[in-house]
Amino acid sequence: MLGVSHFVEGVVANAGRARTGMVTGEPGQPVRRSWNDLHEQARRIAGGLMAGGLRPGQAVAVLAGQPAEIAPVAQGVWLAGGSITMLHQPTPRTDLAVWRDDTLRVLRMIDAQSVVVGAPFEAMAPALDAYGIRHFAPAELSIGPGADPVAVDDDSPALLQLTSGSTAEPKAVRITHRNLYANLSDSSEHLSCGEDGVMVSWLPMFHDMGMIGCLALPMLSGLELVSVTPADFLGRPLLWAELLSRYGGTITTAPNFAWAVLARQLARVEPGELDLSKLRVACNGAEPIDPSTMRAFVQVASRFGFDPGAVNCCYGAAESTLVISMSGVPDPMQLDRVDAAALENESLATPAEPAATAREIPMLGRPFPSVEVRVVDDEGKPLGDRQVGQLQLRGESVTDGYLTPDGWESARDADGWLDIGDEGYVADGQIVVCGRRKDVIIMGGRNIYPTDIERAAGTVPGVREGNVVAVRLLAGDGVARESFAVLAESRSAGDETAAAQIAREVTSRVVSEIDARPAQVRVLPPGSLPKTPSGKLRRAAARELLLDR
Repeated sequence: MLGVSHFVEGVVANAGRARTGMVTGEPGQPVRRSWNDLHEQARRIAGGLMAGGLRPGQAVAVLAGQPAEIAPVAQGVWLAGGSITMLHQPTPRTDLAVWRDDTLRVLRMIDAQSVVVGAPFEAMAPALDAYGIRHFAPAELSIGPGADPVAVDDDSPALLQLTSGSTAEPKAVRITHRNLYANLSDSSEHLSCGEDGVMVSWLPMFHDMGMIGCLALPMLSGLELVSVTPADFLGRPLLWAELLSRYGGTITTAPNFAWAVLARQLARVEPGELDLSKLRVACNGAEPIDPSTMRAFVQVASRFGFDPGAVNCCYGAAESTLVISMSGVPDPMQLDRVDAAALENESLATPAEPAATAREIPMLGRPFPSVEVRVVDDEGKPLGDRQVGQLQLRGESVTDGYLTPDGWESARDADGWLDIGDEGYVADGQIVVCGRRKDVIIMGGRNIYPTDIERAAGTVPGVREGNVVAVRLLAGDGVARESFAVLAESRSAGDETAAAQIAREVTSRVVSEIDARPAQVRVLPPGSLPKTPSGKLRRAAARELLLDR
């Protein structure tokens, strides 16, 4: 195919040869389509988009929640030479007026000429009509003749990925066909993806892990894909394990909180009712990894034939398309045990034997071939092995910049390095992440990472696991010098006596494990903590919530 990108060429080639495909509609009425069937629908959608005025390089926004619609639409956009942006999706609690204004701001920023609106968001279409924004239903685009792939080069945009955070201040990472192909090729080789593999996913397609890792990767590599919605998982988390068992899932991925939820669900299932023996890659990523979560999962999942070596700790970011590093397959979870005092006071990851003073941090594997990683100090000077500093990236997977409401914003320095915003170090060639630099709490010369505080507080009975936030309090925020507060969700929040007891236990646990006392502990009802559209806790917004209160 003359002039098409390597990514599009690979997707088309896979459709022509693969016997595998995509299963949607679980748990009610599963439907399986081969990658070739999906490709033929995508060709018709590409033709419909071009008939509707789409030109190479232009952005198409998509508001849809069903994988059966999203997959052919995404491929159709790529075949037509456009870039795709998955819009943030309204929930039953969303203020629709605010959502409309935020969405219009995003559409202007990416200069989208059209929006594809699918289930279950058809009711949002009139809001677009009122502002003269062209929109199409997936079925409407599928009725015309199929189109051949449009010639676009590898440096054309393929995805404008909205970053997590406030939708009122949008920002989109520009991912080119070159970025996409490089990162997916690395992922496919690392995971040995092919037609003998089965990926099971419930991740949202508006998140990069869902769109790139759990749709574009199978579409390019030939993995069989079983895809359901986040609502399916959240409504009945055991469905995830049932699908892995029913379809012989070999690869799956999710954030830490989901593995904790699944471990609790599996504990109620009798041995022999599920088969997890075929699962060879169980990725944990997209949010900080708690080793105790994966230990608990391994313990209960082993009753169903799960291999502990399948646990895969990974590190990624939208700025690197998706994956920066993954631990080896089939290595068990590797933890770096370091002296907590040296880490906090000297920014050194000094190895320590397991003890009360040691901190366990997951090792996240070696950087992918298409991503170069280095650690630098505050002046930009490269640091050595086990020295903690700022993590920077460059390479074929790494974006060159962002679209913002104020225009283009370069992401790299003059030498091509991108500051990812994380603090960490390299040990024996593997990346180890300590935390987000902007969230580090400085007390008495110590660098205290919020994740350590949150893990300690999360072990208190009554606190909802994964729903704890530690936030910095600066001098002037009601404290004499820099400190921190802990906000924890609990179903006992409405009981004043029970909430007070939880607050005391959180303080005691944090002092015991972190050797630092929170200035405040607030116990909040479930659903109080602010989160991104993809479910990550927002520390900055939580801090504002605390100060407002």
